[in-house]
Amino acid sequence: MISKAVVKDLVDQWLKDKDYFLVDIEISQDDKIVVEIDHADGVWIEDCVALSKYIEDHLDRDEEDYELEVGSAGLGQPFKVPQQYVNFIGKEVEVMDAEGKKVKGILKSVDGNDFVVTCQEKVKVEGKKRPQKADVDHAFQMDKVKYTKYLISFK
Repeated sequence: MISKAVVKDLVDQWLKDKDYFLVDIEISQDDKIVVEIDHADGVWIEDCVALSKYIEDHLDRDEEDYELEVGSAGLGQPFKVPQQYVNFIGKEVEVMDAEGKKVKGILKSVDGNDFVVTCQEKVKVEGKKRPQKADVDHAFQMDKVKYTKYLISFK
């Protein structure tokens, strides 16, 4: 079986001096290798092809046969690495917290493992009979939520 560490080293070498970043590497029992990369401005197919060729040039199919798939982290898929959070600051996201509660709002900030999502919620305002809509910040930790994903809007 091909080692994940070997593939990661190859990907890291290719990524050096590029604005892309590694999102995930999966290797199945039957040596299907799936590499996901991302970029703040999106991923170009030509770059996926170039990375695929680079990996193939450094692995020996005679030694071990494999299937290779290189692509981008899909829009609307849960974030897997902190850089994805940074790339989506100012965009609408959905977070499912550890208790299973969903929160939809604008990703306001990211600081290390912590991030803040601002949501429009009805809140009781002193002196008013009816609740008023207001921005409410919700703080989360990346490693304590079930998922965070970008909400695609066609508005």
